[in-house]
Amino acid sequence: MDNQDIENKKISIDIFFFPALLIIIITSVKIIELKYEVFFGDFGVYPKNISGLEGIILSPFIHGSVKHLFNNSIPLFFLLSAMIHFYDKMAYIIYVLIHIISGLILWFIGREVFHIGASGIVYGLASFMFFSGILRRNTQLLAFSLLITFLYGSMVWGIFPETVKKGISWEAHLSGSIVGFFLSIIFLKKGPQRKKYDWDDDDNDDNDDNDEYIYHIID
Repeated sequence: MDNQDIENKKISIDIFFFPALLIIIITSVKIIELKYEVFFGDFGVYPKNISGLEGIILSPFIHGSVKHLFNNSIPLFFLLSAMIHFYDKMAYIIYVLIHIISGLILWFIGREVFHIGASGIVYGLASFMFFSGILRRNTQLLAFSLLITFLYGSMVWGIFPETVKKGISWEAHLSGSIVGFFLSIIFLKKGPQRKKYDWDDDDNDDNDDNDEYIYHIID
């Protein structure tokens, strides 16, 4: 998708389907826990333990409380919907990579306790959207980067152990942020790009003329 496609693209209801499905699954897990008085925390990521690897897939669907679920659901829905709108099918690839790779990094660097929740994915999405908008220099993506800064700028403090409350996985936040940043670089040449103006070509033509002039002078 190029810049012109973004400018003319209307928001489709289809972009909300996958994010809504994730929220439904996450909410259903919490409802089951509350109804049957069980807790699936043992299915979270347990670092440096083989049995804890299953949490890489399962942990984003498990939350410690309704508040925990609510705090992650809103940004997850918003950021993922926006990413699908701007990046189309590529957004699903980005999501899967953030989900798996951030969980794997968490498994390597995390404290040896169970880590649960979708906050790592939220940080990954925010990081990707922010840096991708800046690196691509696309007007609309840059505007969205600024919006992320305005809405979620305080999230940056969540990646430092000294600035998070006890019981919060700063390692998951850091893992997601790292993955989002590197994916924004890896996928830089794919998806929407900076709009090219007519004078960009004119500048290149002028440079070519200057080069030819200098060449003849040297001769």
